[in-house]
Amino acid sequence: MADTRPHVLLALTDQERYDCSAPGSPVETPTMDRLSSEGVRFEYAFTPISICSSARASLLTGRFPHGHGMLNNCHEDDAIQANLPPDLPTFSEALAAAGYDLTYTGKWHAGRDATPEEFGFSYLGGSDVHHDDIDEAFREYRRERGTPVGDVDLEDEIYTGEKPRDGEDGTFVAATTPIDVEETRAWFLAERTIEALEAHATDGGTFDDVDGDGPFFHRTDFYGPHHPYVVPEPYASMYDPDEIEPPESYAETFDGKPRVHENYLHYRGVEDYDWELWAEAIAKYWGFVTLIDDQLERILAALEEYGLAEETVVVHASDHGDFAGSHRQFNKGPLMYDDTYRIPMQIRWPGVAEPGSVCEQPVHLHDLAATFLEIGDLEVPETFDSRSLVSLLESGETDGNQDWPDSVFAQYHGDEFGLYSQRMVRTERYKYVYNGPDVDELYDLEADPAELQNLIDHPDYAGVRREMRDRLVDWMDETNDPNRGWVPEVLERAD
Repeated sequence: MADTRPHVLLALTDQERYDCSAPGSPVETPTMDRLSSEGVRFEYAFTPISICSSARASLLTGRFPHGHGMLNNCHEDDAIQANLPPDLPTFSEALAAAGYDLTYTGKWHAGRDATPEEFGFSYLGGSDVHHDDIDEAFREYRRERGTPVGDVDLEDEIYTGEKPRDGEDGTFVAATTPIDVEETRAWFLAERTIEALEAHATDGGTFDDVDGDGPFFHRTDFYGPHHPYVVPEPYASMYDPDEIEPPESYAETFDGKPRVHENYLHYRGVEDYDWELWAEAIAKYWGFVTLIDDQLERILAALEEYGLAEETVVVHASDHGDFAGSHRQFNKGPLMYDDTYRIPMQIRWPGVAEPGSVCEQPVHLHDLAATFLEIGDLEVPETFDSRSLVSLLESGETDGNQDWPDSVFAQYHGDEFGLYSQRMVRTERYKYVYNGPDVDELYDLEADPAELQNLIDHPDYAGVRREMRDRLVDWMDETNDPNRGWVPEVLERAD
């Protein structure tokens, strides 16, 4: 009997802001827009944590970071946990055991030593040295084309620090590269994905370890638009910095905010950036997004060419966002703003998801883990903190689902600058952030979408503060957060 379960294609970007592909965005993303028009766009999708390894581990395990233990980036010397516990259930291992043929290309970053092969995937190449160093495929590809990685002269370079043009003591932020588009890692990852789709469609094809018999699950993890925002033409000059307006949050004063917010400005080395420099960097960031969008177009075209489009669930999401100058910040960190916690998410499922739907239920990135299992007709393990999105996709219900939570929960545990425990709960209108070592935060997102005014001590919001703290405690209880043993009492006394 033929296996009629659908194929799944997951395209995960790295540090892509929600607003890049949101309606009205100045960034050109016709392919992401197409996925929205042909499927469901999730208006309120959030990462459980705004740091790479932790978010990716949550996606695999369906658990919040405190549940899987990978609290910060696994490649750093101060990693709390370098690899996921081997006995922790993952959606990928369950799908592989149930007959799905799993393939993977691109960024991993969910284990220092453990690779995708140990989680049910066949890895098809495309990693980089900093995050994974799993293989040599992309470096060999570039050598064959006569442009070895690291052997090109960049232009328009920007760095953090006191000398943003020479990189003497700063982090690499952005540049123009003289290579052809076909020599970018984004192109290469799309090409590998297309080869994988051909193999799945033709019983082997390019890759010997793809059998092509059962349904497939393919995952493409792009290295971008994470910094450094290095793009070739035409993307490098696609957006004019002079036409980019500062976001409302650029007016940040840090008044009434946790001290770490302003400290992080200095730690990241962007305290002296003016808007002209930020606009130049953002123009490259936007160009990077469009470059990836064009590679997604190639992938979707391959699905159609190989007759797979109508049988494949296509998912686009990101592990987390990027400040890119919002709140005058660079990268990400212990600042739980929507710039880094709200993510893009579109799902196209022909014959199931109503084309052009907009889901307004708040969802988490790691809800995809439970979703993939239900798509594969599998039970969701009790260890998962995630809910399958299938019911939202099938019903076409955009809001008012009484069985769905009306808030999201997130956390942060620090990165290379040290540990810093945070918890966040967000509804459509309000956001509350618990900062153990400093002042808490409360934002009215309807009145202040840029999250500039901390209302935690405002007398008119005392009732909202109490309600949001109660919501936070409920989430901590529901997810067995280890801090639930003492934080609720602290919050009770704080009122």
